[in-house]
Amino acid sequence: MNPLKFETTRPLDIIAIGRLCIDLNANEINRPMEETNTFTKYVGGSPANIAIGSARLGQKTGFIGKVADDQMGRFITGYLEKNSIDTKGITVDRTGAVTGLAFTEIKSPSECSILMYRDNVADLKLHPKEVDEEYIKQSKVLLVSGTALAKSPSREAVFLALEYAVKHKVTVIFDLDYRPYTWVDEAETAVYYNLAAEKCDVIIGTREEFDMMEKLLNIEESDDRHTASRWFSYRAELVVIKHGGSGSIAYTKDGMSHRSGIFPTNVLKTFGAGDSYASAFIYGLMKGKEVSEAMKMGSASASIVISRHSCSDAMPTEEELLNHMETAYYELAQHG
Repeated sequence: MNPLKFETTRPLDIIAIGRLCIDLNANEINRPMEETNTFTKYVGGSPANIAIGSARLGQKTGFIGKVADDQMGRFITGYLEKNSIDTKGITVDRTGAVTGLAFTEIKSPSECSILMYRDNVADLKLHPKEVDEEYIKQSKVLLVSGTALAKSPSREAVFLALEYAVKHKVTVIFDLDYRPYTWVDEAETAVYYNLAAEKCDVIIGTREEFDMMEKLLNIEESDDRHTASRWFSYRAELVVIKHGGSGSIAYTKDGMSHRSGIFPTNVLKTFGAGDSYASAFIYGLMKGKEVSEAMKMGSASASIVISRHSCSDAMPTEEELLNHMETAYYELAQHG
């Protein structure tokens, strides 16, 4: 079953809103960052990665955000445009804000870390007046990422975008994407995450992210079904709870649950899995696939991206994704 209905006449499939930054991924693998000398530059930020993944899969994609008035800002918008992403919703900061940077350390396939520089970043300067209601009306889906809620005026811009989306029957997907370094504390995060989630049709997050949201409500020990049922009392039609290497579970309002495991792969690094999962999962849902099949597509995409050096640049095309799934099924049948 797929509980979602999309406004099929809209010219855009998905618009993402939020963080646009630069990833600098370590070229020297299996060593700490202190000993790393060179990095490769990529476009980064969870909503940017998901938008790029969506575009690679053939979806008509747009973005609402803000970039710095510098070389890095121009690199970001240029890269999005090269990937056929509509950038008319992206504005340029004129206050002297900078582009956020993320340096990644790849000590081993299971031991990776990210060093973030997020002071005075342009993406958090997005103002409500820069969110165009007419633009959002053109899309089937609005993708919201949690980091955009961390500070004003970006926070208010996202809530305005949510209002426009609900008003015009745009399906809203909330990727929780909790990054503690941007927030004052968990209580502040939980307040705004809960308020945003009330307006969303699909909520995707890790068990730990949902736990953070529930602490504020004095819910001590919640299981996945309890978490999902709480959001079904608002607008949610689908709640996806990720459990790392154990896969993910999707819950629908009819009481059904769908479990997806992980695809075997040669893991290079762990980051990027969530964004690639989201882009392919959303793609599957929008193609009318059953929830379980869309989850498999998400898992397959994640297995491709974690085997490659980048996140955004590693996003698979539709052909790559389907071929990867077919190969995995064949190998499973051969060894099953």
